[in-house]
Amino acid sequence: MQKPTEILTSEHKNILKVIDAMLAKCGELESGAETDKDFFVKAVDFIKNYADRFHHAKEEDILFREMRAAQDKLHCSPMDQMLFEHEEGRKFVKNLEDALVKEDRKDIEENARGYANLLQDHIYKEDNILYLIADEALKEDVQIKMMEEFAQMEELEFNEKDWE
Repeated sequence: MQKPTEILTSEHKNILKVIDAMLAKCGELESGAETDKDFFVKAVDFIKNYADRFHHAKEEDILFREMRAAQDKLHCSPMDQMLFEHEEGRKFVKNLEDALVKEDRKDIEENARGYANLLQDHIYKEDNILYLIADEALKEDVQIKMMEEFAQMEELEFNEKDWE
């Protein structure tokens, strides 16, 4: 049986591809290139709709709920820190959107890089700490229920052709 954390880790790989592209565009900005506004607008759209509305919703609404229910089985509880980092990421994205409207290349680069660095660290912690704790603490029947909820969420919230 595939585990919910394996789905989330797979989604992280998609997010990291966009993060890598953002960092490359930030490097171009630092080297004096013109701002590729279209790229950053598309990156923000991906972040808001895939990373946040689709992926983070699975973590916040399903995984964290089940981990809190299994609190007695957890040797530590990193969910509050992960939620804090999700909020920090949202602030970077909001500031990036504002910078794009103002066409402020310095703020575009700062917020894109800030978001990218935060997410790289955040994803490392989830893949190598949080998800291992979840796999250990959550019983198989709970994980099966989570997979069903993930499938329902995917059907409601995500259309794969949107990201081809």
